[in-house]
Amino acid sequence: MLTEEDDVEIHALHARGWSQSAISRHTGRDRKTIRRYLAGEGPGQDREAAASCLEPFRGYIAARFVEDPHLPAVTLLDELAAAGFERSYPTLVRELRRTGLRPVCLVCQQRRGNAPTTEIDHPPGEEIQWDWLELPDTPWGQPAYLLVGALSHSGRFRAAFCEQMTFGHLAGALHEILLGLGGSARVWRVDRMATAVIPDTDRLNPQFAQMAKHYGTDVAICPPHRPQRKGVVEAAIKFIGGRWWRTAKAASMLEAQQSLDAFAINVSDRRGRRGSTVGELGSSEPLRALPVLAFPAEIVVERVCSRSALVTFETNQYSVPPGYASQPLTVRARVGEPHLRIVTRTGIKVATHLRAPAGAEQTVRSSEHAVQLERAVLDAFTTQTSCRRKTNRPPGDGALAELAKLHGQTPTVAPVVSLTDYAKLAEVAC
Repeated sequence: MLTEEDDVEIHALHARGWSQSAISRHTGRDRKTIRRYLAGEGPGQDREAAASCLEPFRGYIAARFVEDPHLPAVTLLDELAAAGFERSYPTLVRELRRTGLRPVCLVCQQRRGNAPTTEIDHPPGEEIQWDWLELPDTPWGQPAYLLVGALSHSGRFRAAFCEQMTFGHLAGALHEILLGLGGSARVWRVDRMATAVIPDTDRLNPQFAQMAKHYGTDVAICPPHRPQRKGVVEAAIKFIGGRWWRTAKAASMLEAQQSLDAFAINVSDRRGRRGSTVGELGSSEPLRALPVLAFPAEIVVERVCSRSALVTFETNQYSVPPGYASQPLTVRARVGEPHLRIVTRTGIKVATHLRAPAGAEQTVRSSEHAVQLERAVLDAFTTQTSCRRKTNRPPGDGALAELAKLHGQTPTVAPVVSLTDYAKLAEVAC
């Protein structure tokens, strides 16, 4: 096959009056090849395509693809071989592509993002899109979850770290994001996350519905399997993952939150958008004013107290009395309140602490708990070695006596001989 440059050259030489033999000798190409290209029969030239070896089976293949558009070619080859098809698998695949017999699945094309689409016009202040970004591997060794909220008109976003995806964590992170954006839009667009929508339904979670009414906003639920409908927040998550998280240096969740906040202001808000910047467009959006207090959702997490009488919450550690060491406890913290409570599974209050910043990795221990722990450690301190497990200790007299009582027998007690009696007997014998 000649290149485009060779094809141009032989046509130019032919236009000068060169013979096909002279052109063949000059270019080092076969004379039949030169003749074919000069006749317009080379690759890329319009010529009648050869008949496909699938023509006798076209009706059957079309019917099978109507029934199953994703029918594997190897399965189709087995069926055609039984009907008399004698060609190979590569030939079948090549001819299916060349003839276009396999139909296009519009559903899969839409899911892959290859179908035609259009941008949705979002008026300023109309909508905020919400979604979670899961981070299973973090520098501080614990999984983290990032709630992202993005304004649909300007693309301005803010995000907040959480240690879980419960409703309480969602409510707290959502309020922090709204504070960062400067208000709330008229509509919240969410996908079918369980904290917002009842699974397998189109109905809102009652708690999420109450929170939406608290902020005076409407809720729009995305259709199932249509991530493009909330493409603004999807693009924000992709931007966060590629531009910030991949190279972020953070040893704790608090450092990661501070770094992300700075990135959103100094990098994301300075992106160009519609003749301005993302930050300027976001600041000019007419957002609704936020209520004075956050929605009073409660964060409830189950924890197991450590041997040092500490309970972990939001990467911080809070003390409890030493008697609860190694026991399961529940941490309760209401969004917007400065304190948290630690209770037993039956609801008995164990401790109350001032809540430390999330991700700060601080240890909060009250002086009372410190004294109790020190006393418990000192009381349990001993220099004795551990008891040996492989010793011979048969039942003693006390255990045998109790065993006799269980069997209804009178325990036989051996007479106790006094040493004084032995002394008297010795005197008489003398």
